[in-house]
Amino acid sequence: MGKIIAIANQKGGVGKTTTSVNLAASLGVLEKKVLLIDADPQANATSGLGIDVETVETGSYQLLEHTVSARDTVVGTESPNVSLIPAHIDLVAIEIELVDKDSREYMLKNAINDLRDEYDYILVDCAPSLGLLTLNALTAADSVIIPIQCEYFALEGLGKLLNTIKSVQKIHNPDLDIEGLLLTMYDARLRLSNQVVEEVQKHFSEMVFKTIIQRNVRLSEAPSFGETIIDYDATSKGATNYLNLAHEIIKKNKETV
Repeated sequence: MGKIIAIANQKGGVGKTTTSVNLAASLGVLEKKVLLIDADPQANATSGLGIDVETVETGSYQLLEHTVSARDTVVGTESPNVSLIPAHIDLVAIEIELVDKDSREYMLKNAINDLRDEYDYILVDCAPSLGLLTLNALTAADSVIIPIQCEYFALEGLGKLLNTIKSVQKIHNPDLDIEGLLLTMYDARLRLSNQVVEEVQKHFSEMVFKTIIQRNVRLSEAPSFGETIIDYDATSKGATNYLNLAHEIIKKNKETV
């Protein structure tokens, strides 16, 4: 049965979508079957995998509304072994539309239950907020990856997110686990970057991935070409980092099976 991993942080610009897209691609080239669900109205994961957002007719919006079956929302991508449930700007309306529905936190979980057996990993790229969309992702997920950028306000808001995860565990999803905290945008030359790494490792030790995602120009360029870092420049530091992360996740999940 496939493992569902949400990639979440209510702060924007921490590398959530970069991680979702490139982790999916890395797991794919390591011969894992991956489904990426774009649950962010900005639809950056969709365009990052080379899909024109304007052409999306069915995707995560219809999936959450339960107007189509999950299989009908899945599209193929250029990345080996990676499929996508795309997003569209329409998704921005879903929080208002679901607000008076029964079991509104379980819409995503119920919608994708049938797909679990078809994939090794299902990744959910969350919106940069702690609203109903992110709550749906955390309720559906087995675990969550929290990207943290190696910058000044890195730990600000982390407590809030961890409290949200605790309340989801208490109320909606007792099995939700923290897959790991992922340090992103690391620049070895900056004292601040190194301080953030030390702080996070000191406070959260076992929860932190060994892999650190370094600041990398190629990584920033790839989305503008609608490509993952693996397709854009497989020899870059960014590609190596995400492949290492994929290896780390595969190894960790083998050990816990």
